[in-house]
Amino acid sequence: MSEPDGRPGHGRPPHHYPQWQPPVPPKQLSPAAVVLVAGSAVVVVVMVLAFLAWGYPGFLREPDGEAGVVFRATTPSSSPSSSPPATVARPPAAIPGGRAPMPKRPKPLADPVTCAFTPDPGVPAPKKVALPPDGPAPSAGTADVRLATTAGAIGLTLDRALAPCTVVNFLSLAKQGFYDGTSCHRLAVSTGLQMLQCGDPVGDGTGGPGYTIRDEVFPGLTYGRGVLAMAKSTAPDSCGSQFFLVFGEIDIPPEYTVFGSIDDPGLQTLDVIARAGTDPAKPGIGDGSGPPKVPVTLTHVTATP
Repeated sequence: MSEPDGRPGHGRPPHHYPQWQPPVPPKQLSPAAVVLVAGSAVVVVVMVLAFLAWGYPGFLREPDGEAGVVFRATTPSSSPSSSPPATVARPPAAIPGGRAPMPKRPKPLADPVTCAFTPDPGVPAPKKVALPPDGPAPSAGTADVRLATTAGAIGLTLDRALAPCTVVNFLSLAKQGFYDGTSCHRLAVSTGLQMLQCGDPVGDGTGGPGYTIRDEVFPGLTYGRGVLAMAKSTAPDSCGSQFFLVFGEIDIPPEYTVFGSIDDPGLQTLDVIARAGTDPAKPGIGDGSGPPKVPVTLTHVTATP
């Protein structure tokens, strides 16, 4: 019988609770089970890393479309390098003698032409220089340039008929002392890519003058021993200060502005550098090219318009 207020404990049976039992300790895994669990974990980790490495661009592999570029940045910066396209690495090849014929425009340019130079703050430029003058530039005549280097002299003849605005740019940089003290950071001696690349103030393929110039290419453009051309990234109109000197065979698309030639003593200097090969103690960019074993620094560049 319950109390009038209905409180429990009066007229009702008491609550019953289960009897307390001590906790049962967990079972210990056998050594074989421990090995099995650890092995499974390792397999999972390896599979995840493999997926990231080959299935996710930028983790351990280059993003699609970048792995086959020759003239690209060679170290930390992702900004456009100034280089020709990369080929598959091949064993060192013999350097041909003689000289390749210089390309010629199928139709002469107007004289003068109008040049324009575009500031590019995204490209490292440790050496500050003034932009070359915009406006008219002659498309006829030549200019002589002498590269005094730690490996020997290299004489150049710049041809305005091939690339008048590129000649204006090179002469402007030379007269401002931009090239003095810079190194030739990349040598390639494999079949299909035999050249020395110079003109980067950073020294690793990522630098430039802080502006870009337009490409000056044309149908039928060819390259070969004795040719002087501008390096660039895969983007159009991305040339700046870097250039390359061809001392042998080179198989690249006609996307690199040719603006002059190398004299015979200069080719002999390049041959000595090429025969010494690249420096295996310094990193390359994966296409067989790398820093030359014989260090090449431009000590002074003089120009005679």
